[in-house]
Amino acid sequence: MADLRAKGPSIVFAGVSKRYPGGTVAVDNVSLEIAPGSFVALVGSSGSGKSTLLKTVNRLIAPSAGSVAIGGEDVGAVPPHELRRRIGYVFQNVGLFPHMTVAENIAIGLRLAGVKERGTRVTELLALVDLPAEIAKRMPDALSGGQRQRVGVARALATAPGLMLMDEPFGALDPVTRDQLGTAIRALHDRLGLTTLMVTHDMAEALILADRVLVMSNGRMVADATPAELLAGKGGPEADALVAVPRAQAAKLHALGAGA
Repeated sequence: MADLRAKGPSIVFAGVSKRYPGGTVAVDNVSLEIAPGSFVALVGSSGSGKSTLLKTVNRLIAPSAGSVAIGGEDVGAVPPHELRRRIGYVFQNVGLFPHMTVAENIAIGLRLAGVKERGTRVTELLALVDLPAEIAKRMPDALSGGQRQRVGVARALATAPGLMLMDEPFGALDPVTRDQLGTAIRALHDRLGLTTLMVTHDMAEALILADRVLVMSNGRMVADATPAELLAGKGGPEADALVAVPRAQAAKLHALGAGA
């Protein structure tokens, strides 16, 4: 695989809302553009609407109003199965098929796309996510949590998408594995020229990994800033409250290290 490629596509949300029967509003009139090749984190407390907004991109959720476009093309104009082949999707519980080997799990998108020779591509993808080739023959239950998530990333990249969606991808991992995998994902994003949209509730993770951080509250976008701007207190009260958590943790660790 070449180390350089064209940048991933833009994403444009235009007046996107999602209302459920009974009156619950999960997403409320969101409009924004994500630039090609950027790494954007979508942050907010539970129930803020961030995962719902993410899933409107690959049509796992249909908006009640508004539209989503990828690279200038309305996602509603593309058959769902074709759309999802163009988008890598990684989520917290990985979703590997337990009755399939690692190789079969990684290659499922290739098989559905009619690719006949898949072995070379699987080996290439395993190397890309820093897993040994021999792991291809194992079953998912023989892997660690971090290994399973890496397999999930390899599967998401199998059809060479330009866009990666990640929904709390590291939430089930221990802190060390989470940090290692986050660093690996950011490196892959840069190497492959992807556009990445990642949902997380962890502001520290967002600040470290992303170029731009979007903060949601009650279905609305309440902050849109760079990590530096958020750390400087320029994101508004909701963003400041989220930034205060890792800042306070860092202060406590510093105090412990100083013997206080």
